[in-house]
Amino acid sequence: MRLIAAAAALSLLAGAAAADAMGKWMTNPNEEGGFLVVEVAPCGDALCGTIVEARNVSGAVNETYEHLGRQMITGMKPDGANKWDDGEIWAPDDDKTYSANMELKGDVLAVEGCVIVFCRGQDWARYQ
Repeated sequence: MRLIAAAAALSLLAGAAAADAMGKWMTNPNEEGGFLVVEVAPCGDALCGTIVEARNVSGAVNETYEHLGRQMITGMKPDGANKWDDGEIWAPDDDKTYSANMELKGDVLAVEGCVIVFCRGQDWARYQ
């Protein structure tokens, strides 16, 4: 009985950590000053992120952005407290997909994509 209770508690804790990363996140601005809004949500036993909005430098919505609805983050599996790994991230600026990990640090989601040992990342802020 204790084993079942412990497993249930661990499951709830894992779900709570995932829930903290869920929601909408604002990417860093691109060269023109625009940014994307990515919604992180469960996809199976992992977390994924879909582009739900694009905004220009003045903050106006770009309704014709060609990648609206595209998954930017896929397959992020829990890897400790507030960390996810073994996923992939698609970079719109170079149209390439990279191995990825992310870590929740308060209201900042640190997202990093890597090829071999070369990595680049962004710190995303929560978006309303």
